[in-house]
Amino acid sequence: MNSLPDQHSKNEYKENDKPPSITPRLARPWRVAVLANIKEHDKPLPPDVPPDAGADFDYIETINHIRAALETDGHWTMFLPADSNLPYALKAAKPDICFNIAEGLGGDAREAQVPALLEMLKIPYTGSRVLTNAIALDKTLTKRIWRDRRLPVAPFQEFITGEEPLRPDLRFPLFVKPAREGTGMGVDVHAIVNDESELRERARYVISMYKQPALVETFLSGREFTVAVIGRTDARLYSRHPEWYDADGFHRFPILELDSTRSVTPGVYGLQAKAQSIGAEGAPGYICPAQVEPDLAKKLQHYAWRAHHLLGALDVSRVDFRLDRDGNPCLLEINPLPGLTPAYSDLCLIAAAEGISYADLILEILYLGASRWGMLEPREVPPPLPKKRG
Repeated sequence: MNSLPDQHSKNEYKENDKPPSITPRLARPWRVAVLANIKEHDKPLPPDVPPDAGADFDYIETINHIRAALETDGHWTMFLPADSNLPYALKAAKPDICFNIAEGLGGDAREAQVPALLEMLKIPYTGSRVLTNAIALDKTLTKRIWRDRRLPVAPFQEFITGEEPLRPDLRFPLFVKPAREGTGMGVDVHAIVNDESELRERARYVISMYKQPALVETFLSGREFTVAVIGRTDARLYSRHPEWYDADGFHRFPILELDSTRSVTPGVYGLQAKAQSIGAEGAPGYICPAQVEPDLAKKLQHYAWRAHHLLGALDVSRVDFRLDRDGNPCLLEINPLPGLTPAYSDLCLIAAAEGISYADLILEILYLGASRWGMLEPREVPPPLPKKRG
């Protein structure tokens, strides 16, 4: 890739959600580095890792789609693998901003590795910052934060050894999964346990195989949804599409329902189900917009926004829910690095259902991020508020 000459503004940042002493490059087009961990086709896994290790990594085709979308607005792009060579690659490439979708390379807060590196090198990047990415990958800690702020979560308990006494408020059937993984890793039909013996066996398996605690929670037997949020309070001052945003600066996407009743893992939206091509036999149903009562839709969208806010997520996230047997929504987890494979990842399906193109979605994430780092000038006059829906 050709590089552009350095053109840096002398303006200093004025807000607290960016590292100090950055002199951002205001002139466009920018040099944009896409940072990601890549799946290698048909490469055998080492014997000492879980069978689904690296499942949340991206294929190079996704990177190429992101780069193509960024280049539609004139930017120069490059791909930098988020491996141990990344610090040296960043110093050589000198990107103006990084489009970060890196999952990290192991550890209990791996999704925070790349944001931490970028903060240290004082390079602007998209999406949430270090602490949010670290916390969000820890499902137990996330649930504790949400529960303490009165967001609805199912009863849960973290197992360190697998031998801990079961809390009395937990009733079978229960659901067992790794506490610090994403993309359905460690989740299959055996994640649902119906008695003490199955619980202990599954908890010990997760702890041993994934080298981390097991999260045990009440199995929620109702419908499953995922709800995406994009924006922030001043989004309309920087967005290419200010008409998307409500008065508070956030856009509530349509709700996506995940129908696992016909999937290869009925009732469980795990890795095996997620890996199926959309529409193929054994794939879950992806229904967007979901057919839900207005009161439930309002709750889901409010809880998603609140969950995003409480964890300090920035610009974009996706929150997963499941209903209990009485039809009440419970939060499962948040993904501040939602997948971006066109016509496949949940966020892309949701945007498409609303008529938002893939290129517009990618560029919106870029410009929301860039504006936080002082790389865009705000509009002097906010555009008119959109009309209320419905």
